[in-house]
Amino acid sequence: MKRIIFPIVSFIIIIITIFLIAIKNKTNDLRKVRLAEVAHSVFYAPQYAAHALGYFEEEGLYVEIVLASGADKVTAAVLSGDVQIGFCGSEATIYVYNQNEKDYLINFAGLTKRDGSFLVSRAKQDNFKLEDLKGSFIIGGRQYGMPEMTLEWILTQNNIIPNKDVKIDTSIAFAAMSGAFIGGTGDYVSLFEPTALQLEKQGFGYVVASLGELGGTIPYTAYNARKSYIENNPEVIQGFSKAIQKGIDYVNTHTDKEVAETILPYFPDVSLNDLEAIVKRYRSIDSWYDTTYINEKDFNHVQEIMANAGVENPYAPFEKLVDNRYAKENINS
Repeated sequence: MKRIIFPIVSFIIIIITIFLIAIKNKTNDLRKVRLAEVAHSVFYAPQYAAHALGYFEEEGLYVEIVLASGADKVTAAVLSGDVQIGFCGSEATIYVYNQNEKDYLINFAGLTKRDGSFLVSRAKQDNFKLEDLKGSFIIGGRQYGMPEMTLEWILTQNNIIPNKDVKIDTSIAFAAMSGAFIGGTGDYVSLFEPTALQLEKQGFGYVVASLGELGGTIPYTAYNARKSYIENNPEVIQGFSKAIQKGIDYVNTHTDKEVAETILPYFPDVSLNDLEAIVKRYRSIDSWYDTTYINEKDFNHVQEIMANAGVENPYAPFEKLVDNRYAKENINS
């Protein structure tokens, strides 16, 4: 019996070894790209779908996703060369350009077209109105970051003066906002998913509004790279853009449950049912662009929001900071 088992075990080991070598060789044939994401959120479902379904590999790319919490940290990672592609608010590219950086960052593909944060109230409010915020204390996020600036723009558009009619705390780091709220700070907090739903389920707060619905259409989260990298690596930028487009198409043509099942490995601490509910929540506010194309009107709205927040120099030329060459409309596929 031992003589029979030994050859079988040896055969299995050989097969596994061949399989692992094949995978390694396949990976070595791919162009390696490091991507820094501004946050890890279901808001970016098309990106995770593209990654899970092998769309990057189909375009000859091996993409490693790393978390760099905050657009400032994403920008620093791209500028330093630690990553090749950044994924954050397009306002970051404006900041870099206006600091006279010669090898500035260019947005080459859009993904989300509105703010992905939800306003969470400590108290249950069945008929919430923005005017209910007057006299309250909101944990808003980093000053001059897109979530906080969008919040200010929404308030201003509804005749609520930030830091006069309502206090906004910008001192708490993005990753610490939910913990601060749970600890008793603030009457409201602005949170992305899955954190907002988790607070609801734990009984610490209630989602009362989508800031995305109220903030208008903007290239809220987009992919960027150094000007020189885009010039020197057009095949990477094109392939990456195509893969993201496939991810967008997948999310737009599949059910909430199917999308949740596909991206579940990226959110191991979230149940499938909760993930499905979050995908549904983001779909209901029309979170994602249909294509990676970024139009000038939306980009200009980013600058309006920045100007409203008091950014000293919020304007930069669209034709310099947006490259739509590889967007769906311009790809012959």
